Amino acid sequence: MPNQYDGVILGTGHNALVLLAYLARSGLRVLAVERSEVIGGGLATEENTLFPGFFHNTHSFFHRALTVMPWYRDLELERHGAKYVEPDLNVAMILPDGRALEWWTAPEKTIDSFAEFSKKDAESLRHWIDEFRPIEERILRPEAQSPPLSPQRRYKLLSRSPLGRKLLSVAARSPLEFVEREFDHDVIRAGLLFFNGLREIDLRLKGFGHSIPALLAGKHMAQMCLGGSARLAQALADDIREHGGEIRTHLEPKSILIRRGKAVGIELTNGERIMAKAFVASGLNPQQTFIGILDAKATTSRVRKRAEAFQYNLLAPLFALNLALHELPRYKTAERRPELNNAFMIILGLERFDQFREIVSAHERGEIPATRVVWGACPTMFDPGQAPPGKHTAFMWEKVPYALRGLPQNWDFAKDSHGKAIFQLWSQFAPNLTPDIVIDWITRSPLDTERRLPNMRSGDLLVGSLGNNQVGYNRPFAGAGEYRTPVPGLYLCGASTHPGGNVTGLCGYNAARVIAADLDLPIWWNPPQFEKILNKNLG
Repeated sequence: MPNQYDGVILGTGHNALVLLAYLARSGLRVLAVERSEVIGGGLATEENTLFPGFFHNTHSFFHRALTVMPWYRDLELERHGAKYVEPDLNVAMILPDGRALEWWTAPEKTIDSFAEFSKKDAESLRHWIDEFRPIEERILRPEAQSPPLSPQRRYKLLSRSPLGRKLLSVAARSPLEFVEREFDHDVIRAGLLFFNGLREIDLRLKGFGHSIPALLAGKHMAQMCLGGSARLAQALADDIREHGGEIRTHLEPKSILIRRGKAVGIELTNGERIMAKAFVASGLNPQQTFIGILDAKATTSRVRKRAEAFQYNLLAPLFALNLALHELPRYKTAERRPELNNAFMIILGLERFDQFREIVSAHERGEIPATRVVWGACPTMFDPGQAPPGKHTAFMWEKVPYALRGLPQNWDFAKDSHGKAIFQLWSQFAPNLTPDIVIDWITRSPLDTERRLPNMRSGDLLVGSLGNNQVGYNRPFAGAGEYRTPVPGLYLCGASTHPGGNVTGLCGYNAARVIAADLDLPIWWNPPQFEKILNKNLG
């Protein structure tokens, strides 16, 4: 039957594509449906419609350690054209006085940069890199690449070893407490909170004190996909099609079909029905899945209440300014520090530890922070093909509230002026950045993000807070935290599952193992056995 598959996947974000690729290689006939005309979700690279040849990465861009993700290797994505670069000077936080705090791929260079501000903090950085590298490699990495353990089981196993006990001890703090206790210099504290924390997690949350040292200890940093972020989605689609998987766009799910209590397919808004013999997997958020397209009779009111209560990040929404340029931004500080001409990620406007509290307070009030902090890059420095010969693209992001002055619709009237304000700040650090060198610019508000990608509710690019106990075994909520839902045959695979948002692909990677096991399929890849690792290797 043309409309009958072994499985149907809702959405084509990168996690859904990773899941589909693994199951297609397992011999299943699987289809993914996408409401948009393009696949990839946040892996979006769009050509400027007014000035062809300029390509803007309008959502995801910085991909941390992507080339060491197991699915990148297993699915042969480099062969399919997803090639990455990881610039040596990975991050530069440029201060108004001309100094710069730098993160390099070589840890010694990062330590040297910290020492310019504080020799004590530089030694603290060295200590935490050494202390947490085995924890990151032997615990946190395999944990992220495995279905989650129950909190009780996880605690019991970690408590058996010195490494596990160290992790539990540090994790008991909040990231804010970790930085305040372990580092002294105001600039270093600010940089650590922002670069290694604020972009991904609420720094006030206890239980996440390990997040900053874990990122510091990682061997790989931010990377970019040559050809644009969408090239990663295209590579995944190429592998899917090579192994018999299917993707269809312009199709919006209306409902999940249930027979005898089991998910057996979907109905589209055009009336078409697509049947699934083995499973339906949703890459959508919990409200879309359990409230929007699942009949209330298919599950309990308790499950629906838990799905409705799923919370999103206050601090995740972004405002973006994308530029098409005649020339590169040239930073004043680079006259004294020429290495900054080759910096990948640039952070501007950040210089004080207390700016964190000011940013949080502004978000809680629904106001744009008075102390503006932006970060971004110039992709064409590392991939000239993203602009016409001799031209460039660049962008800056800023954390802003979703409900501006109480209403998200206020962004429709504030976008232009806010884009100009970011440009003004940027030009203070890069004086050549004048209107004369700007060919075109595009702005994107948190409301624009939600309109384009509805699973990113309230403009939350991470698709759900890690607070409210929405972590690990209980992500997105208790009873649905192992990719299986309370509805037989219905699975979850999006960023609202463990280990969470960002471009890691691990939500889809882990879901593939769970679904394959439930269907008694051979696991042709070699995923880590996290519980065995904890039992055997941490003594």
